[in-house]
Amino acid sequence: MSHSEKHSGMANAIRFLSMDAVEQAASGHPGLPMGAADLATVLFTSVMEFDPKEPNWPDRDRFVLSAGHGSMLLYSVLYLLGYEDIDIKQIKKFRQLGSKTAGHPEYGHAAGIETTTGPLGQGLANAVGMAIAERKLNAEFGDDIVDHRTYCLAGDGCLMEGISQEAITLAGHLRLNKLVVLWDDNAISIDGPLSLADSTDQPARFRAAGWNVISIDGHDPEQILTTLKDVADADKPTMIACKTTIGFGAPTKAGTAKAHGSPLGSDEIKATRKALGWDHRPFHVPADILDDWRIAGLRSGQKRKEWEKRFAALDAEKRGEFQRRIRGDMPAGFADAIAALKTQLAEEQPKRATRVSSQAVLEVINEVVPETLGGSADLTGSNNTKTSQTEPITADDFSGRYIHYGVREHCMAAAMNGMALHGGMVPYGGGFLVFSDYCRPSIRLAALMGLRVIHVMTHDSIGLGEDGPTHQPVEHLAALRAIPNLQVLRPADAMETAECWQVAMEADNVPSVIALTRQGVPAARTEFMAENLCARGAYEIAPADGVAEVTLFASGSEVTIALEARSMLQADKVPTRVVSVPCFELFAAQSDEYQSSIIGEAPVRVAVEAAVRQGWDRFIGVDGAFVGMSGFGGSAPYGELYEYFGITAEAMVAAAMAKTG
Repeated sequence: MSHSEKHSGMANAIRFLSMDAVEQAASGHPGLPMGAADLATVLFTSVMEFDPKEPNWPDRDRFVLSAGHGSMLLYSVLYLLGYEDIDIKQIKKFRQLGSKTAGHPEYGHAAGIETTTGPLGQGLANAVGMAIAERKLNAEFGDDIVDHRTYCLAGDGCLMEGISQEAITLAGHLRLNKLVVLWDDNAISIDGPLSLADSTDQPARFRAAGWNVISIDGHDPEQILTTLKDVADADKPTMIACKTTIGFGAPTKAGTAKAHGSPLGSDEIKATRKALGWDHRPFHVPADILDDWRIAGLRSGQKRKEWEKRFAALDAEKRGEFQRRIRGDMPAGFADAIAALKTQLAEEQPKRATRVSSQAVLEVINEVVPETLGGSADLTGSNNTKTSQTEPITADDFSGRYIHYGVREHCMAAAMNGMALHGGMVPYGGGFLVFSDYCRPSIRLAALMGLRVIHVMTHDSIGLGEDGPTHQPVEHLAALRAIPNLQVLRPADAMETAECWQVAMEADNVPSVIALTRQGVPAARTEFMAENLCARGAYEIAPADGVAEVTLFASGSEVTIALEARSMLQADKVPTRVVSVPCFELFAAQSDEYQSSIIGEAPVRVAVEAAVRQGWDRFIGVDGAFVGMSGFGGSAPYGELYEYFGITAEAMVAAAMAKTG
């Protein structure tokens, strides 16, 4: 058998597994796997280094299927290579309840799925983050331990999404030379020919962003292999424009939108089998072809063993440090450092914006946790995300610990996901809370994947003042709290800020948003407690003098307002307690008994937050009173805005008295 015939058989195995699985599921996208099968065959059998027997080998090459709708390409490859999690039963259960072969690849379902993709462009930005993590860890641990590549298969849709521009310009700016993007240039989208909607010169666009660009025939295995090997020594990221035919081999649907997102149909599949000379029943891969794939899967086993020998030869301290980071554990001194900081805060009781307190906490964290990688979307001075330990990363020097992302919030969020997925890093990035809208798709995916990614979102309310309603978040806290498996943390003062950072750092399978003020706030917590009270989500910060008649609930900067209202009510002989609510999600995770004790039995409940009411009824009930926002903010000094919108202690007292009457 010639090399060409061997390649064709291996590539056709991907094509027919994919079209058979989509046909059986009566749902899916056969076109991309059929069109990109030649690319995947060469990449996985002759170029990438990985080991299906040790799929989490830290120095493996990464593959990201940004065009996640073509998931059967990845599932077919993983089965053919011998990954244990994906057997033929899983291929046959494509898109079925409980299967590992979901409609779009989902991180955690099976080894070899490096990230969850489907929302187009996200995978491309994830790959940028993975490439940054590789360069960063390489700078610290050296070529012997960290020296691998990131490959990303992106489609026309990925490149049309706006996030792609943010991602490719950042990658070009940082000269991520171990990043290779394979563009599946098939000129077809769901609606039809790409020319209906787009006429961008993509190679020129990538060149303008500082990329190396090569155009090839995506169905010529020799050209694919030569190109992939040639770019191994590139000094900047590479985009390979791979001209392909969607639905390759299908006699009437190849090259058309009909091959994109629906089963080919039994007649077309039968004709495709004949056209490609695949005389085998559905889901059957001949033994010789399967053997070729399985042998290819073992190709890098020896390199992995050599890496293990080099790793074992490291001194014990460096080896243990690397292992700890890959596991995601906090260093031994982390909890003690936070406790020492809390002791200091109890003594000093600082009055300052929580964004400033956050920077003070980060100064402590970054000293004891070397794997943090900070950044900001061109708001470093406003987000207070940079500390004395975090020199900026540059294209020439990755020893730093800070990324100037520029005005690229969406890419920042998705790239941080890629860093967390890569392992060995704890990424955090800064932005204004109102611009969480620009990050939301990536935050949602971090929550879906269970990644420790920390978003430092400052200027968290009308308290930012004069910039006005375009920059004042009103609905954003509620919108973020609606995302499952996301911690939205809104600390009231310096003490709570320290505790919220500890919560975020120790939550290794949950992303966090820390919402912080621009305006100064006094110390609400003035005594040291070893327990992290914020970890309970809500707690009594001030008890009632006697049996409580009123309970006031508050978060963030409004805790101070609630404490002032309590003093006023108690002066009028109305026993009042205050509950600080830094995190809805953590509170919901507490026992029923704890939740009941915190909500309490006071007949009157009032909540205050400089945001919309949505979500607060779980604390105050539908009959409770809410002091907050019901519309957009305004442009004025923050003190005037709080008065104008009635977010005051007096308003809370009035609301409580109206309910007691």
